Amino acid sequence: MKRILVFFILAFAFLQMFPQLGGNYIFSFLNVTNSARIASLGGENTSVKDNDLSTVFHNPALLDSNMSGFITLNYINYLGDINFYYSGYSHHFNKIGNFALGLYYFDYGLFTEADNLGYKYGTFRPSDWTVNLSYSRKLDSNFYVGITTKFIYSNYVFYRASGLAADIGGLYVNKKRQLTVGMVLRNAGLELMRYNPDKKREPLPFDWQIGFSKKVKHAPFRLSFTYTHLEKFDLTYTVPLRYDEDTTSYLGDAAPVNKESKVLDYADKFMRHIVIGAEFVPFKNFYISLGFNYRRREELKIETRPGIVGFSAGVGIRISKFYISYGRALYHMAGSSNVITVSTNVDAFYNRIVAK
Repeated sequence: MKRILVFFILAFAFLQMFPQLGGNYIFSFLNVTNSARIASLGGENTSVKDNDLSTVFHNPALLDSNMSGFITLNYINYLGDINFYYSGYSHHFNKIGNFALGLYYFDYGLFTEADNLGYKYGTFRPSDWTVNLSYSRKLDSNFYVGITTKFIYSNYVFYRASGLAADIGGLYVNKKRQLTVGMVLRNAGLELMRYNPDKKREPLPFDWQIGFSKKVKHAPFRLSFTYTHLEKFDLTYTVPLRYDEDTTSYLGDAAPVNKESKVLDYADKFMRHIVIGAEFVPFKNFYISLGFNYRRREELKIETRPGIVGFSAGVGIRISKFYISYGRALYHMAGSSNVITVSTNVDAFYNRIVAK
């Protein structure tokens, strides 16, 4: 209980330091998941504990000794010509703990360099990347803690920035009830080198999350609920008014959208924090997953044609010694993301070669 109390005290300390949200921070690419499994569960999850190294990106406490020797390779086909890549490796050291090293690279495609008069000078390829070092330790039979440190670098031709960040996570596991509860403070840190040295340092996209996963008794189903941004309740925003010369009218919202009642208004604000995931796991090495991200749907849907924006789905299977997962998330009617994760235990290959 003392350990839990200390963890919550640290959480509230970080809460006071990093209250910013969308549009007010730098390095927003840190919010994009690299895991096919997490992408299929709605894009956010702190509690799915299933020996998947890619999930450590969302909560370092999920890293455990069973992942030792695992390597993961992830490819994310994002919107437009944007592609992301992630690779990671983990290792367990006796009496010390579990370590994982990861590299996350963001490729935004090829751009044409031109001035304000239209003269072209060539092409350039902007990019972002992070190097992540994670550490976790098992406190007792039920509790795990972990931390991930990140070095961040952003390169947009003439504009460059760097930063340091950390994720601090905790995990409670009750095997008897098949329940896991996770909490994490994500992207707590600061900008080092600034895009514009004359400007003030910008905050990072801090996010305080808590969630749980529960397997249904006597059924091959697992449900997950994740609550994001505990540091700020109201995540709604308004679009500033702007004058449209073609229609000679103002576009945008001058004030928040009126709800039918205060109850519905409160429910809408509450649901913008919720990410729901469900998995069908008929046996150990196969799963089908579904997810729903309410906030993503409300912010990116087209009112006249919302479709299935905000929903996601995926599948995972083990083939021989390889674990292959695929996740697809619909962000907008005009585009979606596709995530592929391939992982294997390289120690198993090494031990097999030595044995021969």
